[in-house]
Amino acid sequence: MDDVEDGVKYVIEQGWVDKDKIAIYGASHGGYATLMGMIKTPELYACGVDYVGVSNIFTFMKSIPEYWKPYLAMLKEIWYDVDIAEEEKIAREVSPVYQIDKITKPLFVVQGANDPRVNINESDQIVESLRSRNIVVPYMVKYNEGHGFAHEENSIEFYKVALGFFYRNLK
Repeated sequence: MDDVEDGVKYVIEQGWVDKDKIAIYGASHGGYATLMGMIKTPELYACGVDYVGVSNIFTFMKSIPEYWKPYLAMLKEIWYDVDIAEEEKIAREVSPVYQIDKITKPLFVVQGANDPRVNINESDQIVESLRSRNIVVPYMVKYNEGHGFAHEENSIEFYKVALGFFYRNLK
């Protein structure tokens, strides 16, 4: 996240962007970065798009698909080993779902219902938490998609809606 924040601050300092019209958008681990950016440094972003992003390291680790099981040790290195008390504490601190109250800017969440890598539960948790606080959060779920959209009509619809979202929030 430090690299993302440094990059945003750099382009602002260079005068290349309007500091009030910056969005953060990412998919998968980038979706996680979107959520964390909106939590950790909300002043940098006018809005964000979380596309198949991880929101809860605990539920993500429990839902990994069978074909990823041989890589579980590597995943615990990349993320956190929630079976180690010290890392479990950090995993909670860096799981966006536990800091949802810090999201103050518009967020658009996008998910493939059949995603084997980042289960739909990851997006549902974010949307349900925000909506329970009466925050309007657009949520696009495609029931014939997985980890990223493979069907052209879904991709086109996603980008049309995302462009509308950016237009509305970035003017």
